[in-house]
Amino acid sequence: MTDKTFDLGGVIVATTLAFKDDASAPGGLAVDYDRFAAHCDWLINNGCRGVGPNGSLGEYSSLTDEERRKVVQVAVETVGDRGLVVAGVHGVGWHQAKKWAEYAQEDGADGVLLLPPTIYRANESEVIEHFTRVAEVGMPIMAYNNPFDTKVDLVPSLVAKLAEIPEVVAIKEFSADIRRVLEIKELCDIDVICGADDLLFESLVAGATGWFAGYPNAFPREAVEIYDLVKAGRIADALEIYTALVAVFRWDSKTEFVQAIKLSVDMAGGSYGGATRPPRGPLSPENEAQVRADTQRALDFLAARR
Repeated sequence: MTDKTFDLGGVIVATTLAFKDDASAPGGLAVDYDRFAAHCDWLINNGCRGVGPNGSLGEYSSLTDEERRKVVQVAVETVGDRGLVVAGVHGVGWHQAKKWAEYAQEDGADGVLLLPPTIYRANESEVIEHFTRVAEVGMPIMAYNNPFDTKVDLVPSLVAKLAEIPEVVAIKEFSADIRRVLEIKELCDIDVICGADDLLFESLVAGATGWFAGYPNAFPREAVEIYDLVKAGRIADALEIYTALVAVFRWDSKTEFVQAIKLSVDMAGGSYGGATRPPRGPLSPENEAQVRADTQRALDFLAARR
């Protein structure tokens, strides 16, 4: 049984995954584990609480089983005792997700991020069974509400039922309905984690306890600063930074978020973004131009601050 006081707060980064050209690999791209390790190390060194490998931003659905497991192993080895590793264990059914949770536990992850069943549009009882079965592994679970991708909405009343499972200690909220932060907190004792970068400020002010984040892949230090400022009650200071970055943060909620964030990582220069595996293709010229403009606006603001 997991202690409900297990803390998944802070800035935990849903990590991007680096690839390198390899004609023999799926889609002509092999996982670049060395660059991935360097990226995890860079995020922790810049103040992030932890990393979240094998989320949608980490392109888990495009990985082989061997690659998907090794990504978690590399993250655990790299982070060590400096932070948390919260591994994505999403699966079509609970039997797949449970196996990934078992692997995550064996490989030393601190917790898991779990969507409802993917692909299949599960009903409420099926969602509850899904989480109950994965909870049998004994890992702290951050439930993940992403109704846009899964077509299953973990509404507050359902979150309250999931919170009755001792292992479910947090909910990553990505519905874009800011009202849910307080409603969930009214219904149950569970940490609400901001899942949409362009609702970060609003979510934290409303009482979210953490940020499972995309854009800190490019701007980790500034992301942590926004989080820390809000938590310290310095709302105006946090809003100033957030206002300058929110245009690029909005790409986290768009279809092309993986490509956009990887491009921003490359432009920011602290780490490596690179290409995406199929089915994701390159950004359209129009989208690339807009991502570049939004990223440059953020970079100019940060340069002026320094």
